[in-house]
Amino acid sequence: MKEGDSIERVLVIESEKRNISIIDEILEGLKEHPEFEVICLKHEPVLSLSGLEIDQAHRKVYCGSQEIRLTAKEYNLLCLLVANKGCVLTYDQIYQKLWKEEAFGNANNAIACHVHNLREKIGRLLPEGCFAIRCIREVGYCFETDTNCVVAT
Repeated sequence: MKEGDSIERVLVIESEKRNISIIDEILEGLKEHPEFEVICLKHEPVLSLSGLEIDQAHRKVYCGSQEIRLTAKEYNLLCLLVANKGCVLTYDQIYQKLWKEEAFGNANNAIACHVHNLREKIGRLLPEGCFAIRCIREVGYCFETDTNCVVAT
C-alpha cells in the first residue's frame, strides 16, 4: 500500500487447522489480483490448563468465558509459573524475570503480594484444588494443576 492510499475494506480470515486447505485456496486466488495486499499474522497459541485459558496474543486470561483481569505483573508472573509448571522457581529467578533486574531488599514480599493477588483472582472462579501456587519456604514458588479438574462454563 502506498502512502495516501485509503483502505476501502478489510477481510480477516481466521481458521482452524482442519480448514487450512480452504484458506490456501483463497490466498492463491488473491495472488492473481495484484491490487490486493495479503498480510498474514502469526497466531500465538492459547495455553489451556485446568479451567484456565491464557491468550498470549491479547495478554488475557479466561476462566470459561469470563475474563480474569490481571495487572501486567500478575499476568507475567502467571505465564512464568505456567511455563515452568511443576518446577520450583526461586525468588531471585522470579524477580529477575519480572522486574528485569537483580533482586534487592525484601523482594520476596513483592513477589508474595503478586502471588496472593493471583490466588485470589483465579481462586474465585475455579473450583478448589484445580491449581496451586505452592510456596516453598525460603526458596520460591511452584505452579501445580489438577488435570482432572472440571470447570463449569
